[in-house]
Amino acid sequence: MASPNLSANARRTVSRKHVLYSEILSVTSAMRKNSRWASATHFTNARDSALGSNLGLRVSNNQAARRVSREADLMLGFEELKRAVRDIEDIMTVPLPTLLAPFFAIIRSPLSTGPITSTALSALHSFFVCGLISAESRSLETALIELSSTVSHCKFEASDSSGDEVVLLRIMTVIHDCLCGGVGGGLGDIEVCEMLETVLTTCCQMRLTETLRRSAENTMQTLVRTVFSRLHSLDPRTEEEKLLTADEDAPDAEIRMTVSASEVTLNEENSQEIVVERHESSGDGPEDAGRTPSSAASITRPEYGLPSILELLRVLINVLDPNDQQHTDSTRLVALGILNAAFEASGPRIPEFPSLEVLILDTGCKFLFQLARSENISVLHSALRTISTVFDTMRHHLKLQQELFLAFTIDRLAPPAPPPGKKSNNGLYTGSPRPGTPVPGTPTLGPPEKPEGEAGTSTPSRVLVPPARGETRDLILETLSQISRYPSFMVDLYTNYDCDINCENLFERLIEFLTKAVYPSHYPGGLDARQRNVQYLCLDLLLAFVNDMATRADGAAQTWPLEFPEPESLIHAKSQKKLIISAATQFNNKPKKGVAFLEENQLIYSDLPPDSPESAKVHNLAVFLKSCARLDKRLLGDYLSREENLPLLKAFIGLIDFRDKPIADAMREMLETFRLPGEAQQIARITETFAAIYFAAEPDEIQNEDAVYVLAYSVIMLNTDLHNPQVRKRMSIEDYQRNLRGVNNNTDFTPEFLQNIYDSIRKREIIMPEEHVGQLGFEYAWKDLLTRSRDAGNLMICNSALFDVDMFKSVWKPVISAIAYAFISFDDDYIIERSIAGFRQCATLAGTFQLPDVFDFVVVSLSQATGLSSEFISGQVPNFPVVDVEGQSVTVSNLSIKFGTNFKGQLAAVVLFNIVNGHGNALREGWTQIFEMFQNLFLHSLLPTRMLQMEDFLGGVSMIPLRGGHPPRVAPRSDGGLLSALSSYLMTPYGSSSDTLVPDATDADVENTLCAIDCITSCRLDELYSQIMQLDVEALVAAVRALEALAHDRTVARLKQGGDDDSNHPASDDGPYSLPYDPASVFLLETMVSIACQTSQYIEELWPIVFEHLSALLSTSTQYSFLLIERAVVALLRLCLILAKTPSLRDQIYISFDLLSCLPPSVGNSVAEQIIAGVLLLVQNHKDIISSQTEWNLVFGLLRSTISHPEAARPSFELITSLVSDGPEQTVTLDNYSGLLNLLDDFATSASVVSEGQHHGRRQEPLTSANSPPIERGKKAIDLIVNLKKFMSPLSESAHLPRVQAWRQLCLPLISSLSRQSTNAAREVRHTAIGQLQRMLLGPHVLFDEADSEQVEEIFNRVIFPLLDDLLKPQVFLRDLRGMPETRLRASALLCKAFMHFEVRESQAKADIRILWIQILDLLDRLMNIDKGDQLYEAVPESLKNVVLVMHAAQILVPPPPSAEETDPRDERQRTLWNATNERVERFLPGFIASVIPQEQ
Repeated sequence: MASPNLSANARRTVSRKHVLYSEILSVTSAMRKNSRWASATHFTNARDSALGSNLGLRVSNNQAARRVSREADLMLGFEELKRAVRDIEDIMTVPLPTLLAPFFAIIRSPLSTGPITSTALSALHSFFVCGLISAESRSLETALIELSSTVSHCKFEASDSSGDEVVLLRIMTVIHDCLCGGVGGGLGDIEVCEMLETVLTTCCQMRLTETLRRSAENTMQTLVRTVFSRLHSLDPRTEEEKLLTADEDAPDAEIRMTVSASEVTLNEENSQEIVVERHESSGDGPEDAGRTPSSAASITRPEYGLPSILELLRVLINVLDPNDQQHTDSTRLVALGILNAAFEASGPRIPEFPSLEVLILDTGCKFLFQLARSENISVLHSALRTISTVFDTMRHHLKLQQELFLAFTIDRLAPPAPPPGKKSNNGLYTGSPRPGTPVPGTPTLGPPEKPEGEAGTSTPSRVLVPPARGETRDLILETLSQISRYPSFMVDLYTNYDCDINCENLFERLIEFLTKAVYPSHYPGGLDARQRNVQYLCLDLLLAFVNDMATRADGAAQTWPLEFPEPESLIHAKSQKKLIISAATQFNNKPKKGVAFLEENQLIYSDLPPDSPESAKVHNLAVFLKSCARLDKRLLGDYLSREENLPLLKAFIGLIDFRDKPIADAMREMLETFRLPGEAQQIARITETFAAIYFAAEPDEIQNEDAVYVLAYSVIMLNTDLHNPQVRKRMSIEDYQRNLRGVNNNTDFTPEFLQNIYDSIRKREIIMPEEHVGQLGFEYAWKDLLTRSRDAGNLMICNSALFDVDMFKSVWKPVISAIAYAFISFDDDYIIERSIAGFRQCATLAGTFQLPDVFDFVVVSLSQATGLSSEFISGQVPNFPVVDVEGQSVTVSNLSIKFGTNFKGQLAAVVLFNIVNGHGNALREGWTQIFEMFQNLFLHSLLPTRMLQMEDFLGGVSMIPLRGGHPPRVAPRSDGGLLSALSSYLMTPYGSSSDTLVPDATDADVENTLCAIDCITSCRLDELYSQIMQLDVEALVAAVRALEALAHDRTVARLKQGGDDDSNHPASDDGPYSLPYDPASVFLLETMVSIACQTSQYIEELWPIVFEHLSALLSTSTQYSFLLIERAVVALLRLCLILAKTPSLRDQIYISFDLLSCLPPSVGNSVAEQIIAGVLLLVQNHKDIISSQTEWNLVFGLLRSTISHPEAARPSFELITSLVSDGPEQTVTLDNYSGLLNLLDDFATSASVVSEGQHHGRRQEPLTSANSPPIERGKKAIDLIVNLKKFMSPLSESAHLPRVQAWRQLCLPLISSLSRQSTNAAREVRHTAIGQLQRMLLGPHVLFDEADSEQVEEIFNRVIFPLLDDLLKPQVFLRDLRGMPETRLRASALLCKAFMHFEVRESQAKADIRILWIQILDLLDRLMNIDKGDQLYEAVPESLKNVVLVMHAAQILVPPPPSAEETDPRDERQRTLWNATNERVERFLPGFIASVIPQEQ
């Protein structure tokens, strides 16, 4: 590779002098080829006069001799140049104008032909290339001035068109070299304007070829980029000052450009000319063709800057005027392309120059927006492109302009609305782009927003713009898409417009359009490829909006600038905006009602103190009426000019600043705020008020108020006269002056004063509000927009997240609906991918903004797309085929096949569960859809097995069978433990059945099922299920409520429906309608309870929900399947174990126990095993929570229900045993003593039931404690009853019970129980009971007072006598034919012993035992005579003998004296007792008393 130095040397191989000679030769050779130039070969002939004069010769004064050949002069210029530089080594030392003068002369000469001029221009290009024309050249500034003038005034004879166009190409090349090269910075503003106008004119010549014009256009764009790029290096303040100085000092025509489409013409001399029309004289006549303009050389000009750029911009913008018939669409296309290049080069810099900014903001945007509705597609495309560039580079300064364009764009893109709008003749539309605003101050380019509630408003409706169609629609939508392609676009719309009371709700309108445009109903004619593209674009904009918001939520948001209004104030303005719109609507219907609404809603007077004077309120109302652009100006004028509102009128007009304003402008400003009413008195009030306020501003030349009053009327009349089309003869200035003679305090106004008024009205009509029609109406509205722009300020641009919550709240539902529709309906992979991302981002935003409704809506939308939320499945689950795939059983169901073929459904499922995973706390109502899908997957054997492993409090896991039938029980465990009915369920994967034929599964079905399984696996349902346990309380409650609602629908609601609809269930004679087994109801119940149990920290919130469902099931338990009720019982007891740890809910445990104890016996017995397991855990682990007698009774009631169950009775009795047995802590209390006693009594009774069953059966082997657990438990129960005896004294002492109360509360129930069990059918239990009873009665007593006759009577009447009565009953005797006689024997012995123990004692000698004794004799009589073959027949007399002897020994039973004569020593009691005894015994044992107690003794 050559070094830089070598390269530099190589570039200098050809010297600039050589290039100069070569180009001179090229030009002169071209000249000689022309016949005209061939004869002009003797250069001396042309200058012989000069030579003669130099030598002192007399020169002839012959006119013909003096005539110099112009051709020879031009040729001579080159010869002289060669001579001049011949001896100069460094050609750069020669002034550049000298080197270029011959070439300039050829280019400017009309005698030159196209080839010659082209060669000369090519020479100039070579000079730029070789560096001859460079920044180091001498007199460069003068040379550039001459160069600009030369190329701008190029003249040559026309030849063939192609050759002539080559000349134009060469001109543009030279101009490009000059402006874009190293010397461009030395050009002045005039030179730049000349060159640019030359190229611009070429671009616009329609007679030139397309190629040339396109080349000129490309060159022009390059030049404009170069020129406008200079703005980046210019100082705005300095340039603006220079501009002001130039306007004052320089001639107005010094820097002016014009564009003409017909300037290149073929004249009579057959010459072609490119000339810049300048208002200054230019020496371009034939006699001056070879003259070098030396006048420019003496002028010192600064480098070009703002003046030339401003002039270029002005010309280009003026070309865009659609109402200027001078320019065609082709010319506007060129100007649009050039403007776009200028904005791309320096758009952001332009607003820093006020003179440029005002051009763009005013006429530039006005013409561009009008071109945006052109029917010429090319113009429309270029206009939209330029508009998008303007907004991209200068958006900050175009707040209201952007509002107008976006509103117009949305209107054009909206579908046709009935009735169709009508297009006006001039293409302009009247009305308001904002609701309730008849005069918006904004040019109306599209249909207005039509909010609800505005029917009946007096606002004139705006003519609707026809909707764009076809390619036009595509272009507009693409432009909208391009304009909005920056992150803060939607935020900027919201903060600048939706939060501005006087602007449209552009954000809401745009979102509304975009969401509607996604649906096919937006296109009445049906969808085609183009409309589908529109759908895609609108969806893309929506998704971009969501993505930008999600990005901000992730921390990419910008800080809200301090110079911007406070965010709170903007949000407040947004909330106030709706009220103001309503107020304006009411005002436009009835002004008084509107004012009342304003005051009622504190839109006025709110910032005034309560004691404010009336004038302050009037001023406050006037400020609102003037600032609110939504009011009907006609009604406003009528309201203000009413007599009762005169103070308001004065305050309203007083708000206008009339200082230093001519009266015409003052009237124009006032009449733009309201419409002048038609009534004369109202006009007079307005005029008088205006006169007073205007005169107070001290206007020039006006001497009193009356003069102002007359002038004001004259202005109104003059405006009507000059601009009303019905007036044929217009008022002249003379007429106007004549009409105003002597009105200025009896003097005349100066002619100049009145002339200014006349000219102002003549040039600019005062257009009343509500008269916006035609071009004048548009101009007025545009002017109002500019006025509002000054107050509106710049566009606030900030990618802030402060408003995202409010924005998202207002539009989330249609946005998510549109995304969901696109996801379901569109087939494009990119759209589907973006939709999925949109769903995720909406879900993330919902979680971030804590908007559960949004998250629910996302879930609902996606769940519908999955196809997993199928219809209600009732009855028996079909018997789906099960196949083995790689050692795993796979159920091929209808759902698995359908879901496996639904690719979008699989995508939706994956997206849905990925969204919910990790965002469960944001979900509320959406849980219903989640669990519906779980339920459906469960019914089709598609749920992961882990989700079905529901823990039972008995331990282990259980599976839910898909088909009904009571589950088979497995063999009892070796420890005799309790089995849950679900612990033995068999299923494939949940259960199997062979009741029906199983259909075959095809390979395709299996493959689709595997696809479904893979998709569900990727959904990570088990992870979601685990995350449910980690939810916050609100989301957790929502999830459980959803489960309860689904379970309720499948149980309680379905039962009610079945009961109400007799046709839905077969008639049954067995009882009420009952539901068949429904596996889904069991699944939902288990899921609900499992969640509640695993989130015990929130049991207070979850318990009411779950208990409501459980209570509904258990209260009608016979109408549901056994499995469901069993699981409900288990669930209730599992929850009770958790309630035991929650003090505030412990009372709910006993409510639950009461519910369980109320179960029908058949149901209670079937779930006894589950009940005892739960109660056992509760009592063992939380014994301290059972404190009251009621609580213990509820517990014992549940235990009592288990006695008859063979498996449940064992742990139940073990629990009782543990309570009664001695331990470190005393469990027996006064509260549970009675319950324990009764429960033990019931266990003993259950042995009797079992024993009686054995006697009635055919079994010969007797039941004993060795071979019968119930009898064993009954026998132990008697022992435990007796064991309670030891707790009597401590309980009595601890409770400080009186002995009588202790006897009746503690002792008597115990011995009564033993008495009852002494008739037990089970012999071992019976004998044990009667033996213990005897020991209890005859043994030592702690609580029994033997001296208390009442207690003794209670023993006999409530214990012994009932026992004997029962034993004497035949049915009791039949319980145990073999053993019952012995029991009677023992009972009779107990009767006699108890009587002797309690009554036959010396201490009782005085007691009256006659009644008791007779009762005993009656019983002995019955016992002895019940069966004379029984042992009792012999045993009773013997026992009676002992009793009588003891009574006789105790002097209780005393016989009478041997003879009647003897005095009877006995008392009355003894005599009565003896007589009664003797009489009663004689009935069944004659002579017995006499044989035992002989009277002689």
